[in-house]
Amino acid sequence: MMAPNQTRETLSLYLPQPSSPPPEAVNVHLRRRHLLSTTAFTISFNFNLSFTTSLSVTEPVAGASGLFQMPPPRLTNRYFLVRAGESEFESMGIIKTNPVEKTSVDSGLSERGKKQAIKAAFDLKEMGACDKGCWIWAAITQRAYQTAEIIASVNGVTRSYLVPEYSFLDARGLGAYEGKKLESVSEVYASDGISPNIKPPPTDNGTPNESVADVFVRVTQLMSILETQYSGDTVIIVSPDSDNLTILQAGLIGLDLRRHRDLSFSPGEVRFVDPSDIPAYKQPASAVYKCSKNPPNCN
Repeated sequence: MMAPNQTRETLSLYLPQPSSPPPEAVNVHLRRRHLLSTTAFTISFNFNLSFTTSLSVTEPVAGASGLFQMPPPRLTNRYFLVRAGESEFESMGIIKTNPVEKTSVDSGLSERGKKQAIKAAFDLKEMGACDKGCWIWAAITQRAYQTAEIIASVNGVTRSYLVPEYSFLDARGLGAYEGKKLESVSEVYASDGISPNIKPPPTDNGTPNESVADVFVRVTQLMSILETQYSGDTVIIVSPDSDNLTILQAGLIGLDLRRHRDLSFSPGEVRFVDPSDIPAYKQPASAVYKCSKNPPNCN
């Protein structure tokens, strides 16, 4: 048997060999090739230029959407805010905000908390919250998720519309107040009234110590997700504590964050976010103020 190379060489002996074209034919071919490539480039360039020009004149450029603003110019969705029913810890008068504890049995609903959650569910039903469908966004803290399940059951919402929220709706971390009596939280609110940036004292047991401003960042991020993910839908936000909701509502209506406590939610309370409460959007001064003479010394 012959090797492949030998086979090709043998076959080449029997195949007609192409003759070399005369020099004048080569020159004609090169000129024609040059002409075609030049023409193609000109057509391509003119097409691209006219297409680009046409786009820039007739097609509006989509404006980039910025981050969610507080207060927002408008809301795309309809929102209901719900504080979860009372937890076992709360029934004992103990502060528990460490996220490690949020799925423990004692973070679940107390007997009174279950009744509060049932009332919240029927309040939402009476308000027609889920008449045309709704999404339930609930913190995975036991009491919040249990409340959300009760709301879903009473309002005929399937589990696929119950969305667990893993971090943005965690109860506000109160640092060194962890494990103390609920009454001592008044000291935290006294600090809130001075500045939204004051944090509770830190602790070494892993409990976060969050200021109002810290929580504000979290709930703003949550609203940014909801306003981007849904359009024209109803969203029920279920929080394990009051502070998430009061700080969120203060941001939505433009209330000074130092006064968020004025909007306090009791366990099981339901509140509709009324768009009419959101102040009319005012363009920032930096966007309308013009200075054409001697910047930055403008008069």
